[in-house]
Amino acid sequence: MFNASTFRHWVRHTAIVPKGFLRFYILKLLHEKPMSGSDIIQTIEERTSGKWRPSPGSIYPLISWLQEHGYVEEAPEIEVGKKYSALTKKGESFFKEHLRWKQQLYERFGSFTTFFFELFWNDIPSKKISELYRARVKLMKAMWNLREALKSKFSENAINRTVSVLEGAANNIEEIIKSLKGMDEED
Repeated sequence: MFNASTFRHWVRHTAIVPKGFLRFYILKLLHEKPMSGSDIIQTIEERTSGKWRPSPGSIYPLISWLQEHGYVEEAPEIEVGKKYSALTKKGESFFKEHLRWKQQLYERFGSFTTFFFELFWNDIPSKKISELYRARVKLMKAMWNLREALKSKFSENAINRTVSVLEGAANNIEEIIKSLKGMDEED
């Protein structure tokens, strides 16, 4: 049975953003252009639709660490009163290393998701669950590849078509859920 108290405790003591991700994200943003700490916070908040706003207490020490290790340097002031940072050549290499790591993670993604899928779906008595898993992995890989394709050639039409397909799939799954719940009521 679901225990809301235990769940809240688990969520409160579990990092929502994996360790190391913030460092990668700061490198990614500074790869795009020089930014101030407040610009980084605001950009992350905007790109996550307000779901994640890193604290200044996590951003500024990380920028300092990156600067101390030669990955970031102070950039010319763009707006009065703001301290801007930019990647150094060493920082660019470090960022590219993170990109290679991201690709390796993607290639290993299947075994990682298998573990979590089996962890949460193992109580459903059907061999068909493995087909559901394969379809889910195929969808996740397609979304990852779409992201990469959109980075090289952006298309509003591609996004609109993808949103339509995903909303249609979600609606179909919700209909399946409703029919399953209806079956329970009939029993």
